[in-house]
Amino acid sequence: MTISRRNFLKGGGLAAGALAVTGKPALAGVEARELRTEGLQSSTTICPYCAVGCGMIVHRENGKVVNIEGDPEHPINQGSLCSKGGALFQVANNERRLTRVKYRAPKSDRWEEKSWDWAMKRMATLMKETRDRNFVESETVKGVEYRVNRNDGMAMIGAAALDNEECYLLGKFARAMGVGYLEHQARI
Repeated sequence: MTISRRNFLKGGGLAAGALAVTGKPALAGVEARELRTEGLQSSTTICPYCAVGCGMIVHRENGKVVNIEGDPEHPINQGSLCSKGGALFQVANNERRLTRVKYRAPKSDRWEEKSWDWAMKRMATLMKETRDRNFVESETVKGVEYRVNRNDGMAMIGAAALDNEECYLLGKFARAMGVGYLEHQARI
């Protein structure tokens, strides 16, 4: 039996119309999605990669991330994710992801495991030393002395994963440290 191009297009159009009227494939997709994530804890979050701020739904089971997908109710991405956002699941579930502090001393050829308390104290000490070494209280311009209170030895950058309150606190902290080089990922 031979079929003409015209009859093929008529049949395809009728089939597409019938599927659109009944809505069966769309309903089947929704049911499949609900079955896949049924019984899981879920929460919404923002993608940490760029400054767009796409919404995501993270599904967890026993505290472990088991699924990440775009949030269809989010006004920015409406459920779609770029390749980086779509691969975020691999960041959460990666056997090579570091979960402990690793430190390599200057001129050493090996990494050592350290505690989080040690790492926080070390960072605070290094930040204080850098601030003290690079702090400028005043500078003279054309014979006039100005109080500047700045620290040219540090820079800080905000990220898309931070909300407004976190960016506000980061900015306040940076200014308290005298940091003049304060930037945000969205502007870079």
